[in-house]
Amino acid sequence: MVRIITDSSTLYTVEEGKKMGVDILPLCVTVGELEGRDCHMDMDAFYGEIAKGNNPSSSQPPVGEVMEAYEQYPEDEIINIAMADGLSGTYQSACGAKVSVDNADNITVFNTETLCGPHRYMLEKAVQMRDEGKTAKEIIEWLEYAKAHQKSFLIPQDFKFLRRGGRLTPMAATFASVLNLRAIMTQTPDGCRLDKYGMKRSMKLAFKAVVDHLEEVKVDARYKIYVSHARALDDAKKAIAMLEERFPGVEIELLDLGAAFVTQGGPKCVAIQYIEK
Repeated sequence: MVRIITDSSTLYTVEEGKKMGVDILPLCVTVGELEGRDCHMDMDAFYGEIAKGNNPSSSQPPVGEVMEAYEQYPEDEIINIAMADGLSGTYQSACGAKVSVDNADNITVFNTETLCGPHRYMLEKAVQMRDEGKTAKEIIEWLEYAKAHQKSFLIPQDFKFLRRGGRLTPMAATFASVLNLRAIMTQTPDGCRLDKYGMKRSMKLAFKAVVDHLEEVKVDARYKIYVSHARALDDAKKAIAMLEERFPGVEIELLDLGAAFVTQGGPKCVAIQYIEK
């Protein structure tokens, strides 16, 4: 039997994962006096701590929890679909847990090289394939294809969260926020860090630049688009309206970012991502 494990980059809770037959291992988040697990925190309290000037931090799921998840299924094929290596220690931690358990030969830790929307889609498709009776090898082959056919853009409102998180290329690290300009960030080709894509004078123009890119690469009904935000619903809706106008008939899903990813992108950030279905 194929067992699927993943982390909260998928923006699914532990309970939602159970309904899918999936083990969700949430990242850990701390801000001020508040400690909790990603996708399970009181988000009003979380944003409240940031408003007080407290800087949030996140870390991978505890390695002991990952080992316990592996050890639940000693006879089964396990696929751990992990968020991008480099943007979190989650992948490396999952690999470390693998070599520490007796059933290591039955475990594949898969680096999606992405996070949030495309990661969520990869999980959903893997679950569908599992339920259809596909083998672990067949699921992994599709995951390899999927990670080569997805891309993410992040438009932060407060660049200091990205600088502090250390997930930027050296060039992007000097790409500090400039008055009245909006930075557009995208992942490096290996998915490990964020690099600058461009700068625009407004969120609207930043969205347009991303939408223009989607048009250039011929995104159509074969793809799914995700728009995720950190309490920037009005901006997210404007991005969706622009996408719907340019790409009629393409599936678009709106998501609220969890605490771990607000920690990376900062409050009011908006992400636009796409993946081939």
